[in-house]
Amino acid sequence: MARILSLQLDPSNGVFEEAARVLRRSGVIAMPTETFYALGASTSDKVAIRRVCAMKERPQEKPILALIADRTQLTALVDEVTSAATTLMERFWPGPLTLIFSASPLLPEVLTSGTGSVGVRQPAHAGLALLLRQVGPLTGTSANRSGDQPARTAEEVQTTLGSEVDLILDGGPTRGGLPSTIVDTVSSIRLLREGPISRHQIETALNMAGMALGSS
Repeated sequence: MARILSLQLDPSNGVFEEAARVLRRSGVIAMPTETFYALGASTSDKVAIRRVCAMKERPQEKPILALIADRTQLTALVDEVTSAATTLMERFWPGPLTLIFSASPLLPEVLTSGTGSVGVRQPAHAGLALLLRQVGPLTGTSANRSGDQPARTAEEVQTTLGSEVDLILDGGPTRGGLPSTIVDTVSSIRLLREGPISRHQIETALNMAGMALGSS
């Protein structure tokens, strides 16, 4: 079974260093977000990302989103940031909004599934933000088999994926709820999935900046 370490806001306890060691060895960790637990692998490590897909029993044709600590980490992931993306980031990040960007050509194809685009989110979870600041962008797909309910506690991750993940960071129970809202900002501005942030909220933010949401 996987080791479980407590995710705290004190970086001196060695948890972040241990997570970094695991990730450098193409490891996969489970970590809390503000909604569910997620499977984290370095977004530059194609071996680790393939392990994530295998754990979830997820087709590699489906792209995997990335989590970042702050907008400075976008540089390693995206080729362009549109004005629409900037508007929505300023309004809704950190929070449950995934934005689709034109992907950096340096990203492994297993992350983007050859689409040329990548989904990115800045989560509103203090402990996870500290981890991401130390180790860089990580995958953020939910910690569950495809089709199953996402795990809300470290214990649920241990039960379902404990024999496959290398480390579980226990941040306590997460609140659950809807998965993140997804907006494509690459060519036209399209709402791909409505989640905690509503279509109306997206439309209002864009309209105030002189832009409009296209048809889905």
